[in-house]
Amino acid sequence: MPARLSRVAQLLARLPGVGEKTAQRFALFLVTAGEDTARDLGAELVELCDHIRPCGRCGNIAEIGDDGRALCAVCLDTRRDGALLCVVARVQDLLAIERSGAMRGRYFVLGRLLSPLEGVGAEELPLEALRARVRDPEQPVREVLVATPPSVDGEATALLIARELGAMGIQVTRIASGVPHGGDLEFADQVTLGRAIEGRKSFG
Repeated sequence: MPARLSRVAQLLARLPGVGEKTAQRFALFLVTAGEDTARDLGAELVELCDHIRPCGRCGNIAEIGDDGRALCAVCLDTRRDGALLCVVARVQDLLAIERSGAMRGRYFVLGRLLSPLEGVGAEELPLEALRARVRDPEQPVREVLVATPPSVDGEATALLIARELGAMGIQVTRIASGVPHGGDLEFADQVTLGRAIEGRKSFG
């Protein structure tokens, strides 16, 4: 391939879930599908960088308004329960929870998880911003739901948040984990089964 096209393929390969062959296929499609497709995509990507920023309140993705502030649709929704704050690791986690329709509170995106092996300590997490958000007099928080993933790093982060906010008198809860709907018990790992049993509810 020409050097310029190879460079485009290399950039596309940086996208999550896109391998070398898929990136090459995307690059070839853009150059053979007609000028409009590549030009429109390029223009939108430039606009994306100029007009999309993390939400200044929660860290979700947001479009910059006429006043220069970036506030996401969740933070602008007055029907939300401002007393319930869901803490997630990434924007992708926020979007997944939103798709479930079960969360009617607001969010706070950490951006990363506590991970000593990767050199991410407590000082690398936006804990001060989280404390400030919880103490906000305009929207006091009653409960913080920690929705970090059920991994070693996710659990360590959840424990850190519980310790930090528990000292402030805030109720800290944790998302439950267990057997997925439609899953077979024989294929579930020991940790998942153990938590499913520990988090059992009355039935019938």
